[in-house]
Amino acid sequence: MSIPDKIAAATRISEFLTGVVSNSGLRVKYRITVDPPLPEERDWERPEILVEFTGPDSSLLLERGGELLRALELLALEMLRLPGNEHEKVCFDCMNRRSMRLEELRMAASVAADKVRKTGAPYQFAPMSSRERRILHLALRDQTDLRTESAGEGLHRSVVVYPKDFRPANRAAQRSVP
Repeated sequence: MSIPDKIAAATRISEFLTGVVSNSGLRVKYRITVDPPLPEERDWERPEILVEFTGPDSSLLLERGGELLRALELLALEMLRLPGNEHEKVCFDCMNRRSMRLEELRMAASVAADKVRKTGAPYQFAPMSSRERRILHLALRDQTDLRTESAGEGLHRSVVVYPKDFRPANRAAQRSVP
């Protein structure tokens, strides 16, 4: 499902950001693009609205792992009342951080896949957002000898990469107990 009125949503985001930027003293500018073109290799990320920040204070948005940038994005999503499964439809970026993070996650997925193949043991990533977990799942979707699962709850949810036919030892032990 797409955002029903993307222009109206982009206008609401712009109004919100105008207030935030002018009242915060942040020296940043932003550009909002509806239905932005994205490179082919980013087939799993197709935002309907892309907000890109630039300016002298851009680095402040990216401090502490992009905490402020993510907070602004979350506030915009809440303002638009988008359900959690549609949060990927709005994307905030600054200094190309998102594409760099996507590439970092793809490389991490590749390293984890190699490690699982070599050791035969599962590999668990650190907890991350649903959007980043999705990127890992999709990055490994064509690996027929592996499978991925999300594990944990809430803020502690992470991706685990398993050999395709992996069965934990404790499950086998639990089944054999009369």
